[in-house]
Amino acid sequence: MPRKRPGRVRTKNTNRREALKLSTMAPEDYNVRPGEVKSIACPDCRTWRRITGETVLKIREHCISDKVADGEKHVTCPGSNQLVVIDIDVRRWQARQDRLLRDAMPQENRRAAQQFYKPLPAPAAPVARIYAEVTLETARRTYLAHLEECVGCGTGQHCMHGGALAHRYVLVRKEEPARRKARKQTAPAARKAQWNQRGGETVEMANNQCRPCQDGAVSEYRGPQVPTEPLRVNA
Repeated sequence: MPRKRPGRVRTKNTNRREALKLSTMAPEDYNVRPGEVKSIACPDCRTWRRITGETVLKIREHCISDKVADGEKHVTCPGSNQLVVIDIDVRRWQARQDRLLRDAMPQENRRAAQQFYKPLPAPAAPVARIYAEVTLETARRTYLAHLEECVGCGTGQHCMHGGALAHRYVLVRKEEPARRKARKQTAPAARKAQWNQRGGETVEMANNQCRPCQDGAVSEYRGPQVPTEPLRVNA
């Protein structure tokens, strides 16, 4: 006589109804998300129940109500063991449900699919690396102010920033004669002298002088006038 294997007894009984297709139900009445427990709202008692099975899916056996009065018994729901067929595109269903959930959320609780973070501002450049509008006086004042505040430079040796400020001061001091010469050449008096040297008023009079154009041209830059008579082309 064969021995029975111990374990849970699995039944193949159903409620003998036609299989329930998910395509005939409202999308919000079932949950078939991958990685989650499959569940469905029972069509008979309208309570959420688990869908059991791997290949053959059916609604888990349940009662009409979980709460009964004293002295009464639980009544099994006729929707128990109802066969279920997943005949929908799960990905499209999931995308539609996610969109409905986002639309139902308050606007202040919504989050974009992709988060954008404002980049942090870059740290300010040290004083030793700022070269804009550097003059001999500003370079000297910056260097002396650093010497007064820096503890490392007070020992007789420059720190990293102090050495850079000292090098910049020496460099600006060497370039100062060339800068002075360039400023003198661009001064208003120097410009006036250059203008008088090249003719000044003579050049301006030549530019403003009106001369008759030759060959009927309106201007030496515009070319001949546009003909006013109609032009006929003989074929």
